[in-house]
Amino acid sequence: MASSSDDKATIIDGKAIAQTIRSEIADEVRHLSQKYGKVPGLAVVIVGSRKDSQSYVGMKRKACAEVGIKSFDVDLPEEVPEAELISKVHELNANPDVHGILVQLPLPKHINEEKVLSAISLGKDVDGFHPLNIGKLAMKGREPLFRPCTPKGCLELLARSGISIKGKNAVVVGRSNIVGLPVSLLLLKADATVIIVHSRTPDPERLIREADIIIAAAGQAMMIKGSWIKPGAAVIDVGTNAVDDPSKKSGYRLVGDVDFHEACKVAGWITPVPGGVGPMTVAMLLRNTLDGAKRVIEQ
Repeated sequence: MASSSDDKATIIDGKAIAQTIRSEIADEVRHLSQKYGKVPGLAVVIVGSRKDSQSYVGMKRKACAEVGIKSFDVDLPEEVPEAELISKVHELNANPDVHGILVQLPLPKHINEEKVLSAISLGKDVDGFHPLNIGKLAMKGREPLFRPCTPKGCLELLARSGISIKGKNAVVVGRSNIVGLPVSLLLLKADATVIIVHSRTPDPERLIREADIIIAAAGQAMMIKGSWIKPGAAVIDVGTNAVDDPSKKSGYRLVGDVDFHEACKVAGWITPVPGGVGPMTVAMLLRNTLDGAKRVIEQ
C-alpha cells in the first residue's frame, strides 16, 4: 500500500488503498443483492454548473456504478428556489430505495446550506454533516450514524499504513466544517492530543513542528514547508490547489498544502496530491452508503 522513495518518507498510496476498500465494498454489495435481492442506493444532488462540483459528482456516480450501488441523479438549475430543493430532499427521504443522500456543496448564495443539510434524514446523511451527527461526533461515548467522508478517509489512511494515533500529538491545519473541525474530533476520539491551527494562529510553524501527525486542510498551496515538519511525522495532505504551470496542457497543476518534495526528506509518511486523500473521500462515501443500506436491509 505504501512505497518508499529514494527520500526518507514512505508515500501513502491513497489510490491503491481506496481501490482495496472499493473491492471490499463490491463484495458486500454482491452479498446483499444475492441474499436480500436489494442493493444500496445513493442520491447525489447537484445545484448549478460549477465545474469542480460537476467533476466531483461525476466521480461519485461512476464509483457507485463500479461497486454495484444504484445511483439516483438529481441535477437542479442554479436558480432553483430553496423550498424546491428542500422538497426534493424530503422526496428522497421517503424513497425506500435511497439509503444515502448527498447534496454537493457549496450551494448557490440564495440557499441556506444549514437548512438543506438539516432536512436530510439522519439515517441517510452519508456525508455526516447533519448537525446531530456532528454533535454526536463531538461528544464522548456517543457515536454518529455516519462519520464525514474526508476526515474518515484521513484516519483510514493512517490505520491502513500502520500508524497509531493514541497518545500522539496531532496538529490539524484548518478549521472548516467539512474537514478541519470533524477530523480534529475524530482524532480526539482516537485518543490523540489535538491542536487546531487556523488563519488567526500566531506562529503556526512552532505548533506544527511539535506534531507526530499533521492533517493539512487549509487550502493554501505549499504553505507547510519541509523545515516545519518533525522528522518521522505522518503527513496527511488534504489540500488541492491549482498553481500555474505553463508546461501542462491545462496550464496548471495540482499541489497540496504541504511542500511535497521538501517534506519527503523529513517526514516518515506522506500522502501525495493528487492520489492521496481524494480517492479515499469517494471510497468512504461508498462505505457510508453501504452501512446505511445494511442497517435498513438486514434489520
